[in-house]
Amino acid sequence: MRDKVLRIIPLGGLGEVGKNMTVYEYKNQMLIVDAGMMFPDNDMIGIDYIIPDFNYVRQNAHKVVGIVVTHGHEDHVGAIGHLLQDVKAPIYSTPLTLGLIQSKLTRNFKHEAKLITVHAGETVQIGHFKVDFFHVSHSVPDAVGLGIETPAGLVVHTGDYKFDHTPVDNFPTDYAKLAEFARRGTLALLADSTNAERPGWTPSERVIDAAFDKVFHEAKGRIIVATFASLISRMQQVIDTAEKYGRKVAFVGLSMTENARIAKELKYIHYDDEQVIPLENALNMKDEKVVLLVTGSQGEPTSILGRLANGTNRRFDIKEGDTVVLSSHPIPGNEELVYRAVNRLMERGADVIYEAIAPVHVSGHASQEEIKLLLHLVKPKYLIPIHGETRMLKQHKKLALSVGMEEDQIALVENGRVIEFKNGKLKLGERIPGGYVFVDGTGVGDIDRDIMRERELLSQDGVVLINLVLDKKTGVYKDTEIISRGFMGQDESVDLFESLKKRAGKLAQFPSSNLQKELQSVAKSMLFDETRRRPLIFVNISRE
Repeated sequence: MRDKVLRIIPLGGLGEVGKNMTVYEYKNQMLIVDAGMMFPDNDMIGIDYIIPDFNYVRQNAHKVVGIVVTHGHEDHVGAIGHLLQDVKAPIYSTPLTLGLIQSKLTRNFKHEAKLITVHAGETVQIGHFKVDFFHVSHSVPDAVGLGIETPAGLVVHTGDYKFDHTPVDNFPTDYAKLAEFARRGTLALLADSTNAERPGWTPSERVIDAAFDKVFHEAKGRIIVATFASLISRMQQVIDTAEKYGRKVAFVGLSMTENARIAKELKYIHYDDEQVIPLENALNMKDEKVVLLVTGSQGEPTSILGRLANGTNRRFDIKEGDTVVLSSHPIPGNEELVYRAVNRLMERGADVIYEAIAPVHVSGHASQEEIKLLLHLVKPKYLIPIHGETRMLKQHKKLALSVGMEEDQIALVENGRVIEFKNGKLKLGERIPGGYVFVDGTGVGDIDRDIMRERELLSQDGVVLINLVLDKKTGVYKDTEIISRGFMGQDESVDLFESLKKRAGKLAQFPSSNLQKELQSVAKSMLFDETRRRPLIFVNISRE
């Protein structure tokens, strides 16, 4: 029994929404569950997305026996290409999820990966880990939760789930398997906390059918539906409603088009070839006969919808009479981007329908009553809330206490905290790095917090460049050149910069070894005294 120690290490998804990743470690083997990305906050200027810190996994890459993926959303698969640069383990998941992963790897990473197809209801032995894949309802088909059994005990990892009795794919969450885990004895439950603050039950995906029907009935011109490219069931609902109202559908955007192709090939969506047409054909049809399915429901400036809102999309523009449907919920931190896009779309003449005014989206995550039901079904000895910001994890804990669990049965942890189970007892261990790794263009991890702070300062008060020119031979002061960007208008800054040049000239008459720092300090004080602004100041001393 002394050797039967299970270590669980969350590397993402705790204290945040996104970049979900958990490492299970038993003896000399590691099993990875999910490897997702996260959207940057508004103050993370220039960052494309964020991935987990893989350093611990990288150091132990030889121990990894498998990567298991619960479903195909970006917050669970978006970092897999980066992970595979260091880890050469097989990936286990359901057909649609593997199809989406394969497309992403081929398009963005050129990686060869060993993909092993598993269907919900099957059990796979992966090294020391015996993994039960059980179906869960979510907003993408083929989502699964996991029962991970080791000699140290059984752990249930839900992934994202809800209890939808009438899902679009007619495949509800596997209640019988959850009850079976209780009979077998669940040592620990790692469960989704995203909607722990929402009372009641999450509505069924079916409520969207009526909302879409109303929108399509009332729309006079083109209908543009923005949603996640991986939200396959929403694609089917749009196609079905469009067919009912005599409209053709066109997919817009590479990821949307590619995901639809994969889903159709794997028979997760169904439509006649005449019903879905190329974008070029749709743009030449009458407006009242067209539906465009686009990416960008989070208001991302570079997405199709983001470009339409900003008037920078090349192939077509928003026009008076368009109806735009945002069939998604703003990810925490993205609200400003989303509502800015809504406002700009309205300014361009579109009628915009979004979650706050019509039920055109429902969450794919369990609300409070579903979370309580899960606890009753699984009956875990310990609960570890995952997938959520700190406030969501704490609310999950309160729900568990309300159904009879004790304080010492619930562990609220942060990314990187090692959770150990030995002899059926939970113990918190050391903390390993579990922070942010920024992806900026082709750079991965070469942007740190200091650079982010510099970018934030640049965005706030701009930059001032001071070039102090000395004579090459004598070292005598000749001139001062000042250039600014994002600080003040040229006309406003003339007198201020002339005064700064005079101060620089006086300093240069009696130069010291610290002339550069002295001039920077003088400029910083002078500019703040005159403007109450703090631009980034760079001083260069050149000889001519």
